[in-house]
Amino acid sequence: MKHYLLVHGGCHGAWCWYKVKPVLEDSGHRVTLVDLTASGLNMSKVEEIQTLEDYTKPLLEVLDSLGSDEKVILVAHSLGGISVALAADMFPSKISVAVFITSFMPDTTNPPSYVFEKFLGSVSEEDRMNMELGTYGTNDRPLTTILLGTKFLAEKMYQLSPVEDFELAKTLVRVGPAVTRNLTGTGSLTEEGYGSVTRVYIVCQEDKGLTTELQRWIIENFLVEEVMEIKDADHMPMFSKPLELCDRLLKIADKYA
Repeated sequence: MKHYLLVHGGCHGAWCWYKVKPVLEDSGHRVTLVDLTASGLNMSKVEEIQTLEDYTKPLLEVLDSLGSDEKVILVAHSLGGISVALAADMFPSKISVAVFITSFMPDTTNPPSYVFEKFLGSVSEEDRMNMELGTYGTNDRPLTTILLGTKFLAEKMYQLSPVEDFELAKTLVRVGPAVTRNLTGTGSLTEEGYGSVTRVYIVCQEDKGLTTELQRWIIENFLVEEVMEIKDADHMPMFSKPLELCDRLLKIADKYA
């Protein structure tokens, strides 16, 4: 029995894995879902998040609670990749493999925010209009919140997902932190921590939010052990291609865990 620890993307929560969890469990594995701070059912307010560690705290607590010889398959979706990278940096010995699904994946030379800020810089004016960006923090260290608008969700993230899952998302997405340099700091993650963990990347071929070009740039920026692909998957493969996603996750467990 392998243990999967699944981490959601920005503005989402553990709820987005509801199709994946039972399939992995039916295959005989253990699955733990995490709501990051101020996400899903976590009742913290986004203004309480002052650092990347604050945002990632629920995930760090789960890893800290594991037995010394227990290892997990740590799975990140989208913006969750930055939290997963931090967790891998702090608990490398507890992770058999880190899986990044159409995800922001930091490197070990730039600040953890580097890949996300690259994405923000590439967002068109029209798409930016479909995101609500807010600020909190202090004048000398402003922090940014992000809420994905309905049009952005529909056209860039859920365009191939069942309409029921899109409706679910519209009721459950929450304001989240934008993982900028002010939140993560300017230091980089370590080669001996995060850099030592085996990484696999899953490319979603029809993702219009984090485009395949950006996904491939992220991979080239920090090479991985293996790249897998899912055809006809939008940014939310757990909804648009759940069985194909589970197939990849099970193969990764067989090979790396």
